[in-house]
Amino acid sequence: MRFAVLGAGSWGTALAIQLAQNNPTVLWGRDAEKMAAMKQSGCNQFYLPDYPFPANLTVEQDLQQAINSCEAVLVVCPSHAFGEILCLIKPLLNGRPVAWASKGFEPGTGRFLHQVAAEILGDQVPTALITGPSFAKDVAAGKPTLVAVASKHPEFAEKVANALHSETFRVYMSTDIIGAELGGAVKNVLALATGIADGMQLGDNTRAALITRGMAEMMRLGQVLGVRSETLMGLSGLGDLVLTSTGDLSRNRRMGLALGQGKTIAQAKQNIGQVVEGIGTTDEVMRLARRHQVEMPITEHVWKVVHGEMTTEEALSALMGRDLRPEF
Repeated sequence: MRFAVLGAGSWGTALAIQLAQNNPTVLWGRDAEKMAAMKQSGCNQFYLPDYPFPANLTVEQDLQQAINSCEAVLVVCPSHAFGEILCLIKPLLNGRPVAWASKGFEPGTGRFLHQVAAEILGDQVPTALITGPSFAKDVAAGKPTLVAVASKHPEFAEKVANALHSETFRVYMSTDIIGAELGGAVKNVLALATGIADGMQLGDNTRAALITRGMAEMMRLGQVLGVRSETLMGLSGLGDLVLTSTGDLSRNRRMGLALGQGKTIAQAKQNIGQVVEGIGTTDEVMRLARRHQVEMPITEHVWKVVHGEMTTEEALSALMGRDLRPEF
C-alpha cells in the first residue's frame, strides 16, 4: 500500500523513509518553502540532515497531488493540530483510509484522537494508530525498532503493518486502540517527571521509582477506561514510557531536565525547538483523572509545576511526604 505522509517534521520524515523501503511514498508538509528545500537537497536538512531520502520517496508541495498519488494517508502532526489536518483532508480522501502517528489528546476536551477521527471522517473510513518506543533519528538510521499498530479495522491494520515492516522495523498489531492511545499520551507526562528528577540530580533510584509508580498511575487510569492491561504493559505503554523517560532524544525528558535545573518552560522550548507534547497533555490527563476520580499523584504534581503552583522542590517534598500505604 502506497502512503502519503502528511507532516514533514522529524517523525513524519522518518516514517516516510521507512515506508519508502517497501513502496513508493510521498511526503507533504505545510511549509512550502521548507518542502521546496527538501525536494532540492534530497533530505530533511531541518530535522534529519544526515539521512538522504531513498529513491522511492517523493516530496510533494501540493496536498491534493500528494493524496491522489497514493492509496492511503498517514497523518504525523502534533495532537493539537490533528483535528485541523483531518478537516483539511476530508474532502480530498475519496474513500482512502487514514492512519496517524500522533500521540496525545484533543486540547480542551481530553478526547482521544480516534474519537476526533470518527467525528470528522465518520465510522466508514478505516483508521489506525502507529505507536510505540521509537525515536525518529534511530528509525531513519535503520536501527532495530518495534512498534504497534492499533485499529478496529484489522484488514487496514495489516496493510499498515506490511507497509512498514522490514528487517530492522518490526510491527505488532492490536485492536485496543484506547489502550494504545492512553499509553502513548500519559508517558509524555511521566517523562517530564523523570526529566525533572534527573535535572535535580536525584539519582537512579528516583528515576526507577518514578517510572514504576508512574506506570501504576497509567494502569489505574487504564482500568477505569476499560483498556487491556497487557496493552499498557506492551510497546505502546511500558515500552514507550521507558524510552521517553530515559532517552536523551526525548523532547519531554529534555523539557523536564530543564525544569529540574531551574529553567522556565519558555527557555526550554526555545532550546528544544520542537513541540513538547507533554506540556499540553498534562492538562488533558488531569482532566481524565479528575473525571474518573483516579488518583495520579505524580501526574498531579507535574501539572502543578507546569502551571507554576509549585516549585520542583515543593513537588518533591509533597510526593515524598504522602501517607504510607500498600504498594498495590
